[in-house]
Amino acid sequence: MRSATRHRIKLALRLAAASAITLFFVFPIYWLFMISFKTADEIYSYPPTWWPGQIQFNSYAVLFKDGDATTVWNSFVVASASTVIAMFLGTLCAYAIARFRTGGDHLANWIISQRMVPPIAVVFPIFLLYVWLKLVDTYIGLILLYTAFNLPYVIWMMRGYILDIPRALEESALVDGCTRWQVLWKVVFPMCRAGLFATAIFTFVFAWNDFIFALVLTRTEVTTYTVQVTHYFGGQSNFWAKISAMSVLGTVPIFIIVGFMQRYLVRGMSLGAIKG
Repeated sequence: MRSATRHRIKLALRLAAASAITLFFVFPIYWLFMISFKTADEIYSYPPTWWPGQIQFNSYAVLFKDGDATTVWNSFVVASASTVIAMFLGTLCAYAIARFRTGGDHLANWIISQRMVPPIAVVFPIFLLYVWLKLVDTYIGLILLYTAFNLPYVIWMMRGYILDIPRALEESALVDGCTRWQVLWKVVFPMCRAGLFATAIFTFVFAWNDFIFALVLTRTEVTTYTVQVTHYFGGQSNFWAKISAMSVLGTVPIFIIVGFMQRYLVRGMSLGAIKG
């Protein structure tokens, strides 16, 4: 009986600790959403108003009326296009490295080391290059840059997934008359589908959350939502309603994607990059 009681007490303490940790991390998200639905008086009220008296959508209406909400679309276009290109090129490169040892045993390590370069260290040389190429404030400019910076991550992750696929399956397909492209399409891609989805999601999130490159390389045409949020901070006052509403618009797509692809994310965080 004593051991059973101790077990119940330990279980209760674990649940209480897990609940407290969950509340600690979820509360900022809850508060962000609530501010976007509050009136100005409720935002600045003291003691704080934990729940708006009446749900208001004025902050969102202002964003759409002023055209600020289009920055979320800009982020989606740039992140989606760069993710598709990076996944296509990176998967092909990863397959060559994994199966044909292209570049030797250390090429993959060198490639992933390029991802560790601080963006702030290269953003201004890139800006000068983009000015000369007239790519500043263009979709093509941001897509090319995000693709280049996400390629090392894609190559590294996909190489690990491809190494997990038995080579005998590909050899059997080749013996049966498949070309190398057919092997990729009919054998490799289905076998590493979880890795493809997980890597694509992480790549999309990296591009979606970028701030430094978008801040320096955009002006008005392709401003992303991460840059647009900073426009609501001023020296005299901050527009908290707009800040929260824009943050919600920029956060909801990620929540939806992660919610639908959660099982792939779990596998992506535990596998893929383990192989050396």
